[in-house]
Amino acid sequence: MPLKKNKTNLKIRKTTRASAGRDLTHKVFFPLLILTLMLWFLYRSLFSFPVWFDETIGKAVFFGLPVWVYVSVTGFRPIIDSFRLKKLYPGVLQGLAVGGIFGFLTIFIRLMQAGGTIQPALIFFADRFWWEMLLGLFTAFWETVFFFSFIMSVVQDRFINWSLIKQVVLVALVFMLFHIPNAFSRFDLITVFPILTLLTLFAVGQSLLFSQKQNGYLLVISHTIWGMVLLIYF
Repeated sequence: MPLKKNKTNLKIRKTTRASAGRDLTHKVFFPLLILTLMLWFLYRSLFSFPVWFDETIGKAVFFGLPVWVYVSVTGFRPIIDSFRLKKLYPGVLQGLAVGGIFGFLTIFIRLMQAGGTIQPALIFFADRFWWEMLLGLFTAFWETVFFFSFIMSVVQDRFINWSLIKQVVLVALVFMLFHIPNAFSRFDLITVFPILTLLTLFAVGQSLLFSQKQNGYLLVISHTIWGMVLLIYF
């Protein structure tokens, strides 16, 4: 009995030390997140740069730089590991599959709303298609790095005892906090709530995907296709 009790106490102490280690590693997580959110609000409210600038340079500064600072300070490797080279090939294939399913469902829903018949269109030859695709890739990359490779990875490690539902809800909430002001500034009240619903479903879906696959490439490709389908059909 004493031996069994000692083993139990040792296990509890190890668990406690592991939890304390996580707390110490992620001590700067929420302060950095709040600071980034405040700076992002100021940037979007005070400046009005072209879309290409926001999606490339702007998000590199406000989404990419905080992640680089966090990894440099804490040495938390899972953020970088989500973009390891060996994950590229399966990530691209899975991203195309997930994005393709989403695209098909979106087109079907749009067809049901508008009625009529499906007509062939040479979308790939349309003006600005590849430019919009390039911007979509930049957007998808920086948002995947920040919201999922960074935030989702930290949430899963910091709150390891939480259920997956709680972890996903927290990540989706952070995602929406960064997107709600821009949605209200770009859309009227009739349009904004369906857009926010789509964004919420997207954040939940991407969080679930990342929690299972830990693959940044998958999310980048699925995000890009998601954005292009909405751009073309809505």
